[in-house]
Amino acid sequence: MTEHRGDAPARRRQWGSERRTQPLDTLHARPSDRKLVSGRVAIILTIAFWVAYVVYTVIRQFLDYGTESFRFTTEALSYLVVVTFLTFSALMHLVARQGALERFATHVRVPRAELDRHFATGHTAPMTVLVPSYAEEPDVVATTLWSAALQEYPALRIVLLVDDAPFPTDPETAAKLERTRAVATTIQQQLAAPSRRFQEALFAAEVEASRTPCASVETLRTLVEHHRWADAWLRRHAREHEVVDHVDHFFHDQVLIGLADDLRLTAEALGAAVDSAVAGGTTVTEVTSERVLELHRRLAWTFTAEVTTFERKRYANLSHEANKAMNLNAYIGLLGGAYVAEETASGTVLRPVADESAADLVVPASDYLLTLDADSVLLRDYCLRLVYFLEQPENERVAVTQTPYSSFRGAATRIERLAGATTDIQHILHQGMSRYAATFWVGANAVIRTRALRDIEEVETVGGFEVRRFVQDRTVIEDTESSVDLGMHGWTLVNYPERLSYSATPPDFGSLVVQRRRWANGGLLILPKYIRQVRERRARGERVGVVEMALRVNYMASIAWASFGLIFLLAYPYDSRLLSPMVLLAALPYFWLLGSDLRYCGYKRSDVFRIYGFNLVLMPVNVAGVLKSVQQMLTAKKIPFARTPKVRDRTAAPALYVLAPYAMVLFSVFTFARDAQAHNWGNAAFAVFNAVLASYAIVAYIGVWNSVVDVWMWATAWMYYDPEARRSRRAARKAARSERRRARRGLVPEPVVVTEDWRAVLYFGDRGRSLTEQHVVTTGPQAVRAPHGATPHGATPHGAAPDSRRAARAAEQVPARVEQGPPLAEQGAARADERSAA
Repeated sequence: MTEHRGDAPARRRQWGSERRTQPLDTLHARPSDRKLVSGRVAIILTIAFWVAYVVYTVIRQFLDYGTESFRFTTEALSYLVVVTFLTFSALMHLVARQGALERFATHVRVPRAELDRHFATGHTAPMTVLVPSYAEEPDVVATTLWSAALQEYPALRIVLLVDDAPFPTDPETAAKLERTRAVATTIQQQLAAPSRRFQEALFAAEVEASRTPCASVETLRTLVEHHRWADAWLRRHAREHEVVDHVDHFFHDQVLIGLADDLRLTAEALGAAVDSAVAGGTTVTEVTSERVLELHRRLAWTFTAEVTTFERKRYANLSHEANKAMNLNAYIGLLGGAYVAEETASGTVLRPVADESAADLVVPASDYLLTLDADSVLLRDYCLRLVYFLEQPENERVAVTQTPYSSFRGAATRIERLAGATTDIQHILHQGMSRYAATFWVGANAVIRTRALRDIEEVETVGGFEVRRFVQDRTVIEDTESSVDLGMHGWTLVNYPERLSYSATPPDFGSLVVQRRRWANGGLLILPKYIRQVRERRARGERVGVVEMALRVNYMASIAWASFGLIFLLAYPYDSRLLSPMVLLAALPYFWLLGSDLRYCGYKRSDVFRIYGFNLVLMPVNVAGVLKSVQQMLTAKKIPFARTPKVRDRTAAPALYVLAPYAMVLFSVFTFARDAQAHNWGNAAFAVFNAVLASYAIVAYIGVWNSVVDVWMWATAWMYYDPEARRSRRAARKAARSERRRARRGLVPEPVVVTEDWRAVLYFGDRGRSLTEQHVVTTGPQAVRAPHGATPHGATPHGAAPDSRRAARAAEQVPARVEQGPPLAEQGAARADERSAA
């Protein structure tokens, strides 16, 4: 179980970080009547104070003074719009929170025996767990795969979708990729012994159960020994697992030791049944043979998962677009098929075949898919409970169910602790959105019906190959858009009201910038599609509730109007007559109950102010994400999926997002001085409040020294260059100038026939295209690259004979774009060797 941790040291714990490592309870506490009533009162007060502000401040000003000036009228209307949108967002927060409390109050957990009975009666629906991974640390991937492999579910198959370049040239990158590829094999090998033991035990138990309705004492003693063996196996591997950070601590305690405790408890209960039978002088216990079979199946299912790896970038006919959605789509499109690998001039192509025995790749069909991010961890009964929920008759049209992820406790940095607090609050809100049929798929983890994905499948042919889309990749929040697509086809989504999944939160400001900018991008683009969904549902006679629409619109667009609205409040000196205590009173229920929920989740009430400052420094990030959506709307070009660049033990933040919070503080100080001089005390107090909290957030979450480092890197970036890239650019410019000169002179040289490229000529029917340009499928801006090892035109392989160098120089004198490279058969053999080694 011990995994390679790499050379990165454990992150140093900051002052003010979180000491608690115990996660929140799986079951939400049943809310009291007082809590339910206070939530309803808060909603009523928010609406009442907003109405009071509109009547007694805005309308009164117009009645008393009329439209005295164009400026005042404009200010009043704009201020009313800003306050209305911000109040609406606060109201939707309270509505979703109230929905969550109502769900928690009525939720009843399914007993373990009922789950076992449901899955024991001929359940044959297989599940495939898809774990997309790009440049992840191998130990992080291993933790996620282990949490999936130890799920108590029959017919479980886990696929690690490695999205790294398959043939890296950097030795360190190649070594890391090989360790990642080895994770699945290592897990499969370690599961072999318990899997074999419990499969044999299950077979023997099935034979024994056919003879008698009640289990004998000896049968139960054997079952107790199997449970104790499994308990010891898990605890031994827990001791071998290296605990470096709070995520490892969670995995050790909640996944390995938690499962071991469950098995030990079952063993003790079975032992008590044996003692009871012995004390009564009988050799037959009260435990039925059917129940014994269920417990044997549980052991076999827990330790019998198939774990494998798949790399889409090895195949030329699969999309290579750089985003998680297309990584998932590439594999989902292969489900239920058998394929043979064929070497072409474009690289390896998967061709479907009817005979599985002749196939190089067989991808079994699956009734359910579980998409799981590579930094997420599941509790042991996640799959069992969610699939049981989907298979109830009333949930026949539920396409996706999930438990919105919670944060790992014990974060080592202040910003990770606070990001975790916002994650735990979002968990509650997402649970409440299901109360009003406004659920959105949150991509960290989800159980999906494959049949539902087939309904929203889109197929296009690019370069002669079919490209299938199930999860939309038009925006970087692909799960949100796919939720809307499912609704158009009559499917629903539901959040399961328990805590069964956990995911990592960004540990530094730079990685948080990448995450939140991605979250802020795309909602405005999806909103028109949701409006079309509402029209289609109403045309089918479905009822679309006002609360559902309000929650969904707020979810997709609130980042846009909240960010720009706050900018207006910070930057523009509104007339003091527009300020009113009613505005603060309308926001007070939101902040008061937010503090209550933070305390419920194990944080402090005072974290309300820290979250406010946290959101202030993130405001430029949110604005940038919204502007990216506008850019995509105008240009119709996809926004690249952002990766996180590392600087030693943290992620470097762009200088713009580092300097913007400082500018915000300076402007707030300037606003205070200006408004104090004009005796506009309301605006002055608001400016001081923002300056203080933004300053605290800069020091606590960004760091003054980190700010200096990131700005220095930005300021000096022009001093550094890549010599190889510079030589390539110069060579390309030189070749272009030479070709233009030949074209002006009217020279049409005879093409040079390269005999090694006869396969490319037969495949493409075009001598003038290079292997690099031929290598094939693009779906959007991303092109699939040439086969590994192909040598660009004009380059001489190391160690080539003088004759081949002269031939290469001669080839430079013609404009024919024919690639020089190793024969395709050799390339195919090399790829086959690499696949077998992996």
